[in-house]
Amino acid sequence: MGIYDREYYRREGPSYLDALVPSGRVCRWLIGINIAIFIAQVITFPGGFEGFSFGPVTDALELNTADVQSGQVWRLLSYSFLHSPLSVWHILFNMLFLWMFGGELERMYGSGEFLTFYLIAAVAGGVAFQAQAMVQGSPLHCLGASGAVTAVMVVYAFHFPNTPILLFFLLPIPIWLFVVFQVAQDSLQLFGQFQSSTAVAVHLAGAAFGALYYLGEWRLTGWFQGASRWRRNRSQPRLKLYRPEDEKEPVSVGVKASPDLDEHLDAKLDAVLEKLSKHGRDSLTEGEREILLKASEIYKKKRS
Repeated sequence: MGIYDREYYRREGPSYLDALVPSGRVCRWLIGINIAIFIAQVITFPGGFEGFSFGPVTDALELNTADVQSGQVWRLLSYSFLHSPLSVWHILFNMLFLWMFGGELERMYGSGEFLTFYLIAAVAGGVAFQAQAMVQGSPLHCLGASGAVTAVMVVYAFHFPNTPILLFFLLPIPIWLFVVFQVAQDSLQLFGQFQSSTAVAVHLAGAAFGALYYLGEWRLTGWFQGASRWRRNRSQPRLKLYRPEDEKEPVSVGVKASPDLDEHLDAKLDAVLEKLSKHGRDSLTEGEREILLKASEIYKKKRS
């Protein structure tokens, strides 16, 4: 199948139902898990501030930097599935942005890659917050999916910079401007040492991870697969005993030659074609045009 036969060139746009429901299975599960845990937080919330506790669910999973230093490292991830039980707005905005942008990225990159990206982005935010607490020399508390969601928004903005988003639900602006505004605001609060109840270090770490992921063309699942292959190769015996009389002319053992398409080109191509179908050829960068050209040449060779 040639690249111009792909679905991206036939599809005019998402259907009405596609716009109402996140297209990615992992995205739907993440939203569902966040909502379920939020309900558990609300149910177990004591209703006051006795001992400064938000209830057993929140206390067990929040990013308490003192507990992390004592060995409870799971909090560097688990905090990202919690939200403030005092208000619905915290979880509402995070899940809204994950719903708007996460499903599209999952469809582009694949469910496994998107889930790995989301979870590592959350951990990156947790590590940044932990580092901030160590620099300040005082324990801090954090909860929320904002770091991972910010990473999702940054990658989406790189792919589709002119997608409109309603600022304050009223003013339409391109998503790239919204992301720049958020990063600038968080940077001013963090480095200007303004007092804030928002964990801006988590936001900035998520934004930085998303930018590095896109610009570096990382594929995280490929890294893990490569590490797994390396461990298997290390476990194999390095020496093989044989008898000299058994020596024969070397015979091919059936190792496959490297394919024309590198293992990541298809994923890159899908992203470029999606961008092309939505925003036209003029929206493509020089690197994205080269990906189209390379893929086109390879498919021509295969069809000839």
